[in-house]
Amino acid sequence: MRTSNHLIGLLNFLTFVLSIPILAGGIWLSTQANSTECLRFLQWPLIIIGVAIMVVSLAGFAGACYRNTFLMWLYLFVMFFVIVALIVFIVFAYAVTDKGSGRTVPSRAYLDYYLQDYSGWLKDRVAEESYWGKISSCIRDSRVCRKMGRTVGGVPETVEMFNLRKLSPIESGCCKPPTDCGFVYQNETVWTGFEGMVLVNPDCTKWNSDQTLLCYDCNSCKAGVLASLKRSWRKVSVINIVVLIILVIAYVIGIAAFRNNRRIDNEEPSGEARMEKARPSWIHS
Repeated sequence: MRTSNHLIGLLNFLTFVLSIPILAGGIWLSTQANSTECLRFLQWPLIIIGVAIMVVSLAGFAGACYRNTFLMWLYLFVMFFVIVALIVFIVFAYAVTDKGSGRTVPSRAYLDYYLQDYSGWLKDRVAEESYWGKISSCIRDSRVCRKMGRTVGGVPETVEMFNLRKLSPIESGCCKPPTDCGFVYQNETVWTGFEGMVLVNPDCTKWNSDQTLLCYDCNSCKAGVLASLKRSWRKVSVINIVVLIILVIAYVIGIAAFRNNRRIDNEEPSGEARMEKARPSWIHS
């Protein structure tokens, strides 16, 4: 059982190392928010969990290596809540990004995005007018639509070239009108209508080739934000699941290490059972 101390020390060193990508994932989502979606309300729990795992792992590492019973008890107590929080966070992240995806468009490499394909708390949060005003403002400031322009041999790309591009959800939803509007391509962010066209999508009336307006107030832009958020969170969740498995293994071994420390504190020989220690010496003679 004494080997459990060495094993828990090794595992806690490993969880400490793995807490770095969790923390980095939260920071990465934060940078993604700053440059495009401006959604800051989900990366902070991830950063907090990453820091908590880092601190708790250090306590478990010290407790195991120095056989400090108090540190091991503190480690197990806090680690239990960290594991529960990580489980809740993973389930929550998958639940709020479960529904919705881009729709394929005939003869197009990019996808179109529709807000009605999404549902739940995250959709309501993003679509809320007061909150969407901040998000759309941040998308404008990021100039993501201005960066879409391409030239081939000094000449702007043709509509055929544009149709073969794999646009990001933000580019597709916010920088161009929905395909079913039927607008005529001039360049990546300038599309014009024609007389007698039928506008079947409410977003068609919101589209404006003014570079400060575009489709920032369209439902397709909100759907693009949701799709982008879903893509980012699915990548981060893979790391979280791997770390969760290791944390559970470390927690189980930590219990064994804690019991081993208590036995040493009580001066119990590791090969001697409690019942044998309680018997009078004349029984063994």
